[in-house]
Amino acid sequence: MTGANRPVWATVPVDEERYRPLYARLLGLRFVNPGGVLCFVFFEGAIALAVLLALAELVSWWAVLVLPLVVAAMVKLNDMVAAIVVRSAALVPEQERDRFRRQIEPVVGRARVEWVSHSVPGVVITADPVPPPRRAHPSE
Repeated sequence: MTGANRPVWATVPVDEERYRPLYARLLGLRFVNPGGVLCFVFFEGAIALAVLLALAELVSWWAVLVLPLVVAAMVKLNDMVAAIVVRSAALVPEQERDRFRRQIEPVVGRARVEWVSHSVPGVVITADPVPPPRRAHPSE
């Protein structure tokens, strides 16, 4: 898709771009929109995990530098995969989208129960409320 027909795929409006966390802006994320807490976990959490692993001598101290870079690469890869999925979904004709929506639409509360009346002999199914049983009075 090139030329004037090419749509803009960014999901974050331009005027809100400056309010995004620095981590998301540095990675240039367009489809994945992590909040401040998630960006903290991605960056500072990866550093903390790497320091703990290095202190436990499970990895070398290079992991303190490498692990946040690997996490950032995975977040960017996830953003690129999301871009591919959105673009391919936009190419699906509207008729196919409607058919897909009908197939995955939940049908809770629409199940028929006519099979119960003839598969269980001697059971009467009604929609009328059942009256409470009459209690015998002690005076009777």
